[in-house]
Amino acid sequence: MLGPWLGAMLVFAAIEARPVAPVPAASPPDPAQVMHIPEALRQEFRVYVLNQATEPQQRLERLVDFLFLPEGLGMRYEQDATHTIAEAYQTRTANCLSFTLLTVALAREAGLQAHGQQIAQSLAWRREGNTIFRSIHVNAGVRLGARNLTVDVAWDQVIASDPPARVSDARLLAHYYNNRSVELMAADQLDAARAHAALSMQLDPGYATSWSNAGVLDLRAGLIEQAERDYRHALALDPMHPSALVNLGAHYQRLGEPERAAEYLRRVESLRQRDPLHHFILALDFEKRGDFTQAVRHYRRAIRLYSGEYRFHAGLARAYTQSGEHRRAERAQRRADQLQQSDTRRLRRIDTEPTAARDG
Repeated sequence: MLGPWLGAMLVFAAIEARPVAPVPAASPPDPAQVMHIPEALRQEFRVYVLNQATEPQQRLERLVDFLFLPEGLGMRYEQDATHTIAEAYQTRTANCLSFTLLTVALAREAGLQAHGQQIAQSLAWRREGNTIFRSIHVNAGVRLGARNLTVDVAWDQVIASDPPARVSDARLLAHYYNNRSVELMAADQLDAARAHAALSMQLDPGYATSWSNAGVLDLRAGLIEQAERDYRHALALDPMHPSALVNLGAHYQRLGEPERAAEYLRRVESLRQRDPLHHFILALDFEKRGDFTQAVRHYRRAIRLYSGEYRFHAGLARAYTQSGEHRRAERAQRRADQLQQSDTRRLRRIDTEPTAARDG
């Protein structure tokens, strides 16, 4: 099933957005507060995990049970729950970022080698008013000997065309402050949003997403020239950063400079044409509208770009069925079933990946 999740948010600029529920605008917590393990949580973890297992593999398995099972924390996923570890413990809710912070901290408490990971190309987007959010998915990596394991709250929901890549603690915390900045901006609490954005950029000056989102904040504040500088700095860090390209193109359109806008929008379109998730979204839309010829075309394009996602093949099977091409539909569905079965053979929330995938 496709479901929403939230990693690090990329914001595409808009002038107006519909009102959203207010978010408390307290001063940003410092990084130590974000990662602080409350003593009550530490005691529960000791009883459930540390006192029950001494071997690293056993401790990791007990950790996963502790996170998810009702007799442990019974954590629940919530899209907007960008929490500190203490808040996640208090509410028993977390999005994928806060779940990752919690997992990494507890794994280290158990003496395990743990780190954050991010997947840059993943399908997660939503719209609020005229603002579009797309997300980078994050999860936790744990190293056991020669193996790298991934603990992921949303492994069965994420569509990703890239393997997860290890990130520093600074980047993981930059994700936290960037997320909070976006949430506060959506609630029209711009001063608090700017304070969180500043911390994100201070922790990881090389994180292009924070600079692009800072440009959206400056645009909301009427600082047009500063917004342009922010977008350009994001592109200096990552020349193909999607939200910075979209935002800069929209910036020049508003300034009445269509030729300059077209330069950036062409680069966006080039990115989209090479993005299997873009073609998957188009295929779903055509399928919904009953244009199964175009749905087949885009499902096939998504599969050519990335053949390992069972939902692409399942969608193609549906479109072929609606087109009356039953033999092709059967082949596509068989492939979807094979890929899905391979997915479900893995442990429910722990996924083994080759070590090389984590060292980049």
